Amino acid sequence: MMNLDDWLAHCERLHPKTVDMTLARVTAVRDKLGLSFGETPVVMVAGTNGKGSTCAMLETIALQAGYKVGLYIKPHLVHFQERCRVGGAPVDAESLLPHFEAVEAARGDVQLTYFEFTTLAIMRRLAAEGLDLVILEVGLGGRLDAVNCVDADCSVITSIDLDHTEYLGPDRESVGREKAHIMRAGRPVVVSDPMPPASIAAHAAQVGADLRQLGRDFTYSGDRQQWQWAGRGKRFSGLAYPALRGVNQLLNASGVLAVFEALHQRLPISAQAVRTGFALVDLPGRFQVVPGQPALVLDVAHNPHAVAALAQNLDQMGFFPRTHAVFGAMADKDLAAIFGKMAPLVDHWHFTDLAIPRAATAEALAKQFEYLRTALKTPPDVQVHRHADPLAALAAAAAAADPADRILVFGSFYTVGGVLKNGVPRLVTTTTAAAKPH
Repeated sequence: MMNLDDWLAHCERLHPKTVDMTLARVTAVRDKLGLSFGETPVVMVAGTNGKGSTCAMLETIALQAGYKVGLYIKPHLVHFQERCRVGGAPVDAESLLPHFEAVEAARGDVQLTYFEFTTLAIMRRLAAEGLDLVILEVGLGGRLDAVNCVDADCSVITSIDLDHTEYLGPDRESVGREKAHIMRAGRPVVVSDPMPPASIAAHAAQVGADLRQLGRDFTYSGDRQQWQWAGRGKRFSGLAYPALRGVNQLLNASGVLAVFEALHQRLPISAQAVRTGFALVDLPGRFQVVPGQPALVLDVAHNPHAVAALAQNLDQMGFFPRTHAVFGAMADKDLAAIFGKMAPLVDHWHFTDLAIPRAATAEALAKQFEYLRTALKTPPDVQVHRHADPLAALAAAAAAADPADRILVFGSFYTVGGVLKNGVPRLVTTTTAAAKPH
């Protein structure tokens, strides 16, 4: 294996399944590696939506407090090494190579999935750093997710909704039960979902975890200018709103402050670090608004719950004559629900193929939309286009847009990442030419 791309290609070939929910294989290889974070506090973040924002806020506040922070976040938008961050920046791809080699040597005949292999390599890379805080984002599950092979000092469960139902179950109670297994006995678990499934509290009681629930153990309130937070023993007032946009960010921010309260003896955080961290936090692709003519919005919302929040955020942006949507998604997503929430806001659709076998084709997306057109009460002048890749879809949307319009790129990480692979697009218009991405 000469480089990171070689290793990633190797990982893709190892196991016949992309998802094989079990901890047995990854735990066995973990033990052979001797993988441990020692005395470093570990925060593990699970949930359906809000995981990335929660991780980013935890990281930025801890960095502002002067701590050395390691973060495992996923999936990546453009480059794989985005998944492994130290000190607030992605690590060099080359620095991951010895850890891929170590996992390969330790696994023997064990067949690891791509996610399991890369998770072990990244966690070993972080464990070698001498960190003050490790933040680990769980994948689609919890109970049998590869990240759960280590013990968290504090667990976080963000909003719960239906996604990956073939693995996690058909209802919120089932999904919550799967996520709840990242809890550990006697250790804090922060739940930032304001209406969590009962299965989460039930599991906390069963294992003896210290449950910290939004609305009971910590609360927030605010007006248009500022907000305040109160926990079991700490308060923060006069807080500016997080730099991350969106209607749900105060839920995530409140959970973050509850984590720092739970860990305050091991990881004290000043009010100034909180304020500066919220002001500086950045997470590409989460209701990311790129100024220009037309305006550009990037969002990785790809399930009905996230898309509902996206629709609310778009509605609060103000008036735009037309909205042009670039959309690509995996074939197993609830497309009918996604179209149902977005159709009232979109004037022109640009569906795109994605370079992954699990993705729905642009043609399949278009057929599904046309099948639902009557039920959605979509006007006949709403146009539908098909494109080979996200950049081509964005270019077509920009060419059709007027300067005052809005272009939305949403859906899979592969959709948003596809338009970011050459950098953040800047859309400009002149009086004589249509908008072009640069």
